[in-house]
Amino acid sequence: MSVLLSVIYLIATVTFIVGLKRLGHPDTAKSGNMVAAIGMGLAILGTIFIHDIKVAPFIYILIGVAIALGGIIGYLIAIKVEMTKMPELVSLFNGFGGASAALIGLVEFSKSVDDTLQATTIVSGIIIGAITFSGSLVAWGKLNGSLKSVVKLPQYNSINNIFFLAIMAIAVFMIVTGNHSPLFTYGILVGGLIYGVLFVLPIGGADMPVVISLLNSLTGIAAAITGILYDNMVMLVGGILVGSAGIILTVAMCKAMNRTLASVIFGAFGGDEAVVGSGKTQGTIKKTTASDAAIMMNYATNVIIVPGYGLAVAQAQHVIHELEEILSKKGVNVKYAVHPVAGRMPGHMNVLLAESNVDYDLLVEMDDINPQFTNTDVVLVVGANDVVNPAAHNDPSSPIYGMPILDVENAKHIVVNKRSMNAGYAGIQNELFFNSKTSMLFGDAKAALTDLVSELKNM
Repeated sequence: MSVLLSVIYLIATVTFIVGLKRLGHPDTAKSGNMVAAIGMGLAILGTIFIHDIKVAPFIYILIGVAIALGGIIGYLIAIKVEMTKMPELVSLFNGFGGASAALIGLVEFSKSVDDTLQATTIVSGIIIGAITFSGSLVAWGKLNGSLKSVVKLPQYNSINNIFFLAIMAIAVFMIVTGNHSPLFTYGILVGGLIYGVLFVLPIGGADMPVVISLLNSLTGIAAAITGILYDNMVMLVGGILVGSAGIILTVAMCKAMNRTLASVIFGAFGGDEAVVGSGKTQGTIKKTTASDAAIMMNYATNVIIVPGYGLAVAQAQHVIHELEEILSKKGVNVKYAVHPVAGRMPGHMNVLLAESNVDYDLLVEMDDINPQFTNTDVVLVVGANDVVNPAAHNDPSSPIYGMPILDVENAKHIVVNKRSMNAGYAGIQNELFFNSKTSMLFGDAKAALTDLVSELKNM
């Protein structure tokens, strides 16, 4: 490797780290993303034009066409995707990263493999890449509703574990014996693809944020393995950054849901077959109107807004911001309480609100906002369900018992906007809806909030 290429890789690595750091705050996230993208572009150009391998001129044409096609397709998809579809897009892109690692492994295995380390690297890349690709596609299908939330085979845990051990056994045999037969090579590829499907299919919808983070980390690991294979430091560092960030995020999501990673993988929490509470009578609900809710909020001192996935589905982020601005002008202290797993992806709700220019300082994390509910006059819950369910504290038989939630029930008055009384991702009824302090404002989030804004403007 030339000195110039090494310098380019070093610069690219620094841009990755700086970009990742700047992604930590909305004010700098856009520039951080751009910095990292420039670094990646620099690394790609350096790899193409400054290398020690002689290639035919038409290879550069093929590379240029591939980059142009990929860039155009990616750009068109990214600018058209709605915020509600962002988790699906992440899953899809993540899957393509895994497919890339698997294909690289197949190409390299078609050549001569010199040592055990190289063989181990290639086999690992194929297996991890295949699992990530098929698993991400299943996650994508679940998120867009194409697949059932939970599909279980009889004794699926045993089947999955035996299948995975079989793949590992073949991989070890290939590495130890040096048998690189196409039969075994494509066998572990197909095995990885099947296992990826079996791995994600039984996992429930409530655990999808964790699954996305886990698959993302696997893609990073696959990229790092490819970096080792090609002795490419920028791929290695980039993969390590993605892999480690994904693992940290996965652990954080599990902590926020009071679940272990093993229970996410084997527990199928939040699917079509989820239990519905403990079976006891919940009580009656109290309906309200936009007019009554507006009066309540107009004369409040402190209001906390709890956004959920229903807000994203209704594309009501701009209306909620308008509501917040009107209340603020009336002298009401308004804050947003964002649960770590609100929405279908870590940080989904933060990005959604940032899109509508909500001041980031108004977004308060769960641990900081929970003590403030006691002194809150009105809490407006928009499209959130499981993350405000008191059953997490009160009902040991509930599947979400022990899960950290927003302590909405401690507020003086609670207004909940939902389309219907349907259960959330966890598949259980919400005790909060039957609380004597709770008023249900039924309807589409955007329409309901628009009515609230209209009523407040007339006061």
